[in-house]
Amino acid sequence: MQQILIVEDEAIIRSALKRLLERHGYAVSEAESAEEAEPLDPQRFDLVITDLRLPGEEGTVLIERAAPVPVLIMTSYASMRSAIDSLKQGAVDYIAKPFDHAELVETVSRILHQQAMRQGEPPEITDEGGSQQIMIGDCDAMQQVYTRIRKTAPADVTVLILGESGTGKELVARALHQQSKRAAASLISVNCAAIPETLIESELFGHEKGAFTGASASRTGLVEAADGGTLFLDEIGELPLDAQARLLRVLQEGEIRKIGSVETRHVDVRLIAATHRDLAALSKTGEFRLDLYYRLNVMQIDLPPLREREDDVLAIADILLDKALKRHDREGLRLSRAARQDLRDYPWPGNVRELENALERGAILAEGHLIHPDDLGLAPAATRPQPAPATPADTPADDAPAEAPHPGDTAEGVSLEDYFQHFVLEHQDHMSETELAQKLGISRKNLWERRQRLGIPRKKNARRASS
Repeated sequence: MQQILIVEDEAIIRSALKRLLERHGYAVSEAESAEEAEPLDPQRFDLVITDLRLPGEEGTVLIERAAPVPVLIMTSYASMRSAIDSLKQGAVDYIAKPFDHAELVETVSRILHQQAMRQGEPPEITDEGGSQQIMIGDCDAMQQVYTRIRKTAPADVTVLILGESGTGKELVARALHQQSKRAAASLISVNCAAIPETLIESELFGHEKGAFTGASASRTGLVEAADGGTLFLDEIGELPLDAQARLLRVLQEGEIRKIGSVETRHVDVRLIAATHRDLAALSKTGEFRLDLYYRLNVMQIDLPPLREREDDVLAIADILLDKALKRHDREGLRLSRAARQDLRDYPWPGNVRELENALERGAILAEGHLIHPDDLGLAPAATRPQPAPATPADTPADDAPAEAPHPGDTAEGVSLEDYFQHFVLEHQDHMSETELAQKLGISRKNLWERRQRLGIPRKKNARRASS
């Protein structure tokens, strides 16, 4: 049972809080002041809830005394500025009096969940800028991901990461590398879909001077650059067949040969590959080499889409929102209850990436102290696209989360193709192609392909939205 310490000098409020939290399964201790709380050892609790104004020392002194235990500040509306200042001192959050019981319980639950996540199994990851990140999620599917990472990382075998666009495949690859025996060496990340087909072999395997028109100097490929470390190939399903053959030799023989060279070089590289496509199905149609697929699929990690992680959505949102608020210097801003409910209800076809974009909009557009549903810019419930899982026979050819179901599958008899056409025609005069794609939860490439299929020409005078 999780332990909570309440520090509040008003007995009526203190006892009401105690009863409320005990009804929700928490063990609660009480104190009237910071001095009285000290003998109780605030560091042995899971959470400290303290009034800002206390007799004697202010409640903010408990932030340091309880660390690393999170401290939730209670304050009146009149001292809201002081509450925001307490966040800068290290308080995890604040709640204004008179508080709503449901909001308080939800806030407590969120804070304790975040604290448990920090102490649990999710791996810590250092990004390219040196900042610490942590994988977020406590559902069964994510627990399996953490376990698979922990067991697979030291094994030095090839790993295939499967998941929809925006589910965090590169984060998993980084975690695998940083927990491996190669952590001191380089992690080279390559998005195969972002490199033109005519250049991919040169980028990966290098070339000699004069090997082709424009090759004015010899070039070392990314595979060789990853020697001794890890090579992460994202969207490997987009790799051309010729490059697949060269990659197969790397996996089989540990050898590479630059374009235009007769000399082979030995490389020691661990390969991690990722894709949102069904490689087994592509191998049956000849679009992906079956022998390469078997070489890649030594260990497989499946990332669940965000729509199947309902209990994780708000925990992820809180972390992403905190980062967005710091970027835009809007610390103290919070999600309203309606916005939090909207985040839970939305199907997130673009997964975590789409969630991050919505919170970025909220951080920029919100006025006052709360982010409301309109600030998030999500599609209305009646017109939201519902993502459908890709099947082997109908796997999308780009990074779209899933193809639309057939007409009549959506609410009120409106198909996703009808919704797509209506949305594009209504908004393309004041939105860029990038904004349209983000709103629809698809890639720019998929937006272009659907335009072609449905005969919707792109407006030449389309301009960027002003907000």
